[in-house]
Amino acid sequence: MNTSFNEQASLLLVDDDTTFSQVLCHALEKRGFAVTVAHSVEQALPLALANPPEYAVVDLKMGGASGLTLIQALHELDPATRIVVLTGYASIATAVEAVKLGATQYLSKPANADEIVAAFGHHASTDAPLNAQPPSVERLEWEHIQRVLQEHQGNISATARALNMHRRTLQRKLSKRPATES
Repeated sequence: MNTSFNEQASLLLVDDDTTFSQVLCHALEKRGFAVTVAHSVEQALPLALANPPEYAVVDLKMGGASGLTLIQALHELDPATRIVVLTGYASIATAVEAVKLGATQYLSKPANADEIVAAFGHHASTDAPLNAQPPSVERLEWEHIQRVLQEHQGNISATARALNMHRRTLQRKLSKRPATES
């Protein structure tokens, strides 16, 4: 996507992976953004309050508060902020929740700067695209676990009880990458 900006648009990049943040920051600066980097929600909130960004790229899972908390705060601060969520642990439940809270788009890692810039132009929708091939049983299990985990605000013990599963079994399932849709 070849987007030109008359002036540098402000962008808040929030990701706990410092190497990824540096690389993505440099790539986004080359595309005309004035990038501010934070490595946690707690670090990003004061930056956003001091200078509300026009754009934001937010990692979902970081140490401390969830990226969902930041999405909601950014959207309340300025509903026009275009927010792209990045995560290595994508699920339909968290994607829908992120969009409901104000995210523009939801991308799975690894995503490059061009995909992120293109995602800023996307119009948010909670409608999931129809897939000709249904998801695998493993993928459905992953998404169900993510939805129940979300309902219990990330509490592993409460989620394990709700799923009638041993806590360690749940932790083992959560430590694995989600099943891909293929």
